[in-house]
Amino acid sequence: MQATGASLKQRALRKLVRQAHHPRGIVGWAVGWMFAHRPSNRQRNVWAVSLLDVRPTDRVLEIGFGPGIAIAELAGRATRGHVFGIDHSRAMVRQAARRNAAAVRAHRVHLTHASVERLPSFGDPLDAILAVNSVGFWPDPVERLRELRRLLRPAGRIALVSQPRCPGATRDTTVRAAQELQDLLTQAGFTHARVETLELDPPVACVLAGNPAGVPS
Repeated sequence: MQATGASLKQRALRKLVRQAHHPRGIVGWAVGWMFAHRPSNRQRNVWAVSLLDVRPTDRVLEIGFGPGIAIAELAGRATRGHVFGIDHSRAMVRQAARRNAAAVRAHRVHLTHASVERLPSFGDPLDAILAVNSVGFWPDPVERLRELRRLLRPAGRIALVSQPRCPGATRDTTVRAAQELQDLLTQAGFTHARVETLELDPPVACVLAGNPAGVPS
């Protein structure tokens, strides 16, 4: 019976992880609601947006926006610009659109059901890009980052955020995650990478970098 109970717990955990990665249906909606209302998640997203130094006329993209917390923060700063978001979960697109309904109606926020390996067109070059706890799920992340760099204007900026959620995650886990993100950004041609840390449990790392010349050679 104990083995059966452990097996059930493992299956439940795997299902939760799948939903966190790609929320679907009613359960996915509930997972998104939980993420949106968890204080640490809100704090993490607000903090990450503050580090991007978004200006009123900026054009900003978030990849994997989930329930749309950071989208709302970005829209509050880019008041005369445009905020774009892509997410591969239709449930999260609907939830984020509802959370940001006024800005969507005003055509300041544009949310699309899409994946990072099949990016839609965003028109003019972007000023900033944000991705929170999503790079680990990207196929060939260096190539994805190169593609994103091509979308940025010269001197455009990117922020990649990681708060490890694996069992037993510690400060050392966050440090390793930050180094991995720095290495990916460097390989993709970004420069002047720096790491900021938010003291949560476990800590959150935000790796910021710049686009030196618009299009990689």
